[in-house]
Amino acid sequence: MREKEIEIYLRDEVKKAGGKAYKFESPGNAGVPDRIVIFPGGRIFFVELKAQSRKPTKLQVKQMNVLKGFGCDVRVIDSKEGVDSFLREVDEVIYGYTLGKKRGDAK
Repeated sequence: MREKEIEIYLRDEVKKAGGKAYKFESPGNAGVPDRIVIFPGGRIFFVELKAQSRKPTKLQVKQMNVLKGFGCDVRVIDSKEGVDSFLREVDEVIYGYTLGKKRGDAK
């Protein structure tokens, strides 16, 4: 799957989940992650998107490590399944839901 398709899927699914996925461009700072994903409550993630099975470049890894050094949450996602997994984690950690249900709700 192409990176652009995954990026569109991320943007649309984050919006459905109540967040925003801003395109991140930083002139003079090549290699920064593709998207800044923000959810209510001030939860911010930097997301590098790759075509399926592709890896970040050395420069991208360097930029991600800089962000991690500041305590930022940085992710690399290379598939729609990776987007879905990321959003399940957001549901659980941020919103207190498990697979779309509030914790403690009957299954």
